[in-house]
Amino acid sequence: MSTVDQPRRGYVFGIAAYVIWGFFPPYYKLLSQAGPVEILAHRVVWSMVFVAGILLVGRRGRAIAQIRRLPARILLGIAAAATLIGLNWGMYIYAVVSSQIVESSLGYFINPLFVVLLGVVVLGERLRRAQWTAIGVGALAVAVLTVDYGRVPWIALTLTGSFGTYTLIKKRLALPAAEGLFVESAVLAPLALVYLGYLGQREVSAFTTISPSYTMLLMLAGPVTAIPLLCFANAANAIPMSALGVLQYITPSLQFGFGVLVFQEPLPLARLAGFALVWGALAIFTIDGFRHASGMTSRRGLVDDLGKHPGGGREPISNHLG
Repeated sequence: MSTVDQPRRGYVFGIAAYVIWGFFPPYYKLLSQAGPVEILAHRVVWSMVFVAGILLVGRRGRAIAQIRRLPARILLGIAAAATLIGLNWGMYIYAVVSSQIVESSLGYFINPLFVVLLGVVVLGERLRRAQWTAIGVGALAVAVLTVDYGRVPWIALTLTGSFGTYTLIKKRLALPAAEGLFVESAVLAPLALVYLGYLGQREVSAFTTISPSYTMLLMLAGPVTAIPLLCFANAANAIPMSALGVLQYITPSLQFGFGVLVFQEPLPLARLAGFALVWGALAIFTIDGFRHASGMTSRRGLVDDLGKHPGGGREPISNHLG
């Protein structure tokens, strides 16, 4: 592949990943006859099966066998990442099937601000004035939305916290995308299988009691989970992180649109004002990032820093997987 074609393909992969993620609401709405926990269990199991197939077809099965030989600290990191992504998946499914898609989109809108804040708290990074302003405006937006909802927007904050922390751990582990998803699914799979077995024993499993087409939809949770992740991995290797940072707004924008326009979720004026503050914070954050893109070599942002120095000097897991 030429150096000219590589960025172009990277943008195609990146847009594909974020668009697929953006279309998750109608997919999970189709599955709403089952409970969120059952849907999550199927997502875990079929993701593991689908990615295992990819690894075996690609003759990368040896990596699966070598996982058990990884150092204990890495295995603990993988377990933590699996727990966080399981929480994120489960909370998002719950948000969709309980008609709270707009609030879930808020979680992914404010995620970039949370990742930057993690850089300060965890890595001791220093932020520019504009970045602090963006975080402050984002915090004000959460306060406005708390008043509007009559409660803290816990769905959005849980999605933000779980995915942002998951991203931090994943960057430190530096596990390849397919292998990473397989391991995380494998960590969660025993609990998922026990739960599905329990439902089957009680004869209340949606997998076998609704229709063959519904069963196929549940099984599709595997490729629906894995394909955008693999697209994202290809994009991250081909285009600048600043470009990915802009593309990531595709997902919550589509989710917000589905929530308001398709599924007719309420958007009172106060809630719209809160979202306007979030969008303003993101505008400040993005413009500042472009202005300082040429001078980032001495003060990298969280994602770039972790991407170039996985684990803060630790050895990437890929070295252990041969």
